[in-house]
Amino acid sequence: MKSSVIIFPGSNCDRDMDVALKKYGFKNQMVWHDDKNIPKSDLIVLPGGFSYGDYLRCGSIAAKSKIIRSVIEFANKGGLVLGICNGFQILTETGLLPGILQQNKYLNFICKNVFVKINNKDNKYFKNSKKSILELHIAHNEGNYFCSNDELKSLKDNNQIAITYCDKDGLENEESNPNGAINNIAGIFSKNKNILGMMPHPERMVDEYLSGSDGSIFFENLLGNLK
Repeated sequence: MKSSVIIFPGSNCDRDMDVALKKYGFKNQMVWHDDKNIPKSDLIVLPGGFSYGDYLRCGSIAAKSKIIRSVIEFANKGGLVLGICNGFQILTETGLLPGILQQNKYLNFICKNVFVKINNKDNKYFKNSKKSILELHIAHNEGNYFCSNDELKSLKDNNQIAITYCDKDGLENEESNPNGAINNIAGIFSKNKNILGMMPHPERMVDEYLSGSDGSIFFENLLGNLK
């Protein structure tokens, strides 16, 4: 399977993502934001970081990059697009995903491990996942997902809420919500479930001796579902 990771000025998780994808069998390519075309890919990843220094709004300038037109065309044809952290912010700025990522509830940068619950396994990202609760890492200042009441109803009606913040037992409450996100939302799908935006970083949890291994479950599962 072939993947492409888009690099923006200020990306800082692109190499981590490259390592993770290759570790689990993807033939990955790094694509510069100023390119116009994306090589043939089964998966496109918008990585975490601070694209363009997060000027204006997080992801807003990156959403106008030359390469984004090709990303949108790829997504609209049903191609898999994964946005992690800043990549999630970029996806909302392009309109590929609804809602916004606003500043965290307590106005501080959060860097820690969290638990998330998989809410929908009827997709290529989480189908056959051997665990429903994953421990992943977050590192963001603007991870507070928000959307209108109509958008939230649509997300629920179409089963687009991919993962939610929870405790180790799967309980969703204010204490397990690190940033104030509406309905504890940590990640959402597009209506066709080919686009996934999520704040937690699975690529940071692929070595049990260094960090944790639940990210491995994500990548192994994704590759298996694509074969």
